Amino acid sequence: PEGAPPIPLVLMTSDDTDAPTRALLADHGHFGMVAGQITLLKQEKVPCLKDGDAGLALDPADRFRLLTKPHGHGDVHALLHSSGVAARLLAMGTTHLIFIQDTNAQVFGGVVASLGVSVKHGLDLNTLSVPRKAGDASGALMRLTKPDGREVLVNVEYNQLDALIRASLDPRGDCNDETGHSPFPGNTNQLIFALPTYVKTLEESAGAVPEFVNPKYADASRTSFKSPTRLECMMQDLPWLMPQTAKISFTTLDAELFYSPVKNSLADGAKKATAGQNACSAATGEHALYRFNANLMRLAGAKVGAAEIRPFCGIPVEVGPEIVLTPAFRPSVGAAMSRLQGPITISARSSLVLDGDVTVHALDLDGALVVRATPGAKVTIRSLRVANAGSDLEELTKSELADCGVEEVLRLRGYRRVSRAVKEVVFTEPGEFTVEE
Repeated sequence: PEGAPPIPLVLMTSDDTDAPTRALLADHGHFGMVAGQITLLKQEKVPCLKDGDAGLALDPADRFRLLTKPHGHGDVHALLHSSGVAARLLAMGTTHLIFIQDTNAQVFGGVVASLGVSVKHGLDLNTLSVPRKAGDASGALMRLTKPDGREVLVNVEYNQLDALIRASLDPRGDCNDETGHSPFPGNTNQLIFALPTYVKTLEESAGAVPEFVNPKYADASRTSFKSPTRLECMMQDLPWLMPQTAKISFTTLDAELFYSPVKNSLADGAKKATAGQNACSAATGEHALYRFNANLMRLAGAKVGAAEIRPFCGIPVEVGPEIVLTPAFRPSVGAAMSRLQGPITISARSSLVLDGDVTVHALDLDGALVVRATPGAKVTIRSLRVANAGSDLEELTKSELADCGVEEVLRLRGYRRVSRAVKEVVFTEPGEFTVEE
């Protein structure tokens, strides 16, 4: 709302990512954010262990230096406490803190509604979850009972889940129920904390969440490691430190709409796809966003062409209209609905970008169209028909995939976009404008 303070953003970096992150923000003018809106907190590294006796590993490049690695994303709690950022946000009147892992861009489609769930039900912690298939390499939310009778709703990692279920609930282990899914919802690691309880928990614990070690053993003797390991911690383990009175729950979202993480290389994604699992690759994540926007437009009454499966480097990708509704156009689902008002038709081969305060009353698109409105510009599309050659996707060759001279983003996707024609309707000055063609 006009006059409201800017939403603060906190980014946790490491030695490897701190300088590139700062450079990225500077190069892009902090993406329009005002001074002081972004806070960067850098986590330190911890020494690595070389074997089952916990011997310290040396840096292969310098035998007089210990090999170190990041301690895990659980450090974010300790950093928010030691830096005073969490307490400062609370003093500013901030009510909730939302933790977002950057691998799942689709979370923004559901996080506002989930925040509403937190407020409505007075939740101290609300974990965004999705239905989980048994055997998936993702953690599950379970209510565990301690020997003294106390309960905690917490994530259980997938490599511990099967054994825990066999020992306590079901001798079959991790399996699906009659719904075709695990009875335990999958953890997406998108967390919403009520800030008063969160700060109180940090004050009592300093944000030091439980640590664990996850070595990959070299052989059956389980004494030597394939590579050095280290103590780690995870941000989703904070419930172990929260007061017994804390109200902890979860909100389950449709994975098709709100969960498509990008965490696998092309090769690993192809293996996942072959095994019948989500490839979780750059290509599938990108097109999941387009698909979400297409569904949003259908919800508004638009006729949008259907997607088809196209393989790229061994990964089947659901390719349909490539629709980008930027945050300036769609700060929320409700805002998008109010701006998509009339008869809209978009063919399956089309690409569309709507950016800024743009209201569409009538649009017929078969090709590529970009509509941008600078801040302060209000654009009304009364009637617009676009038909052009548009763009297409071209799979990279094996030699291109192996060529470091090819842009990394293309090698991550497995394809390039070939643009043949695009109509651009751009307004660079404030004011009210009408498009009618």
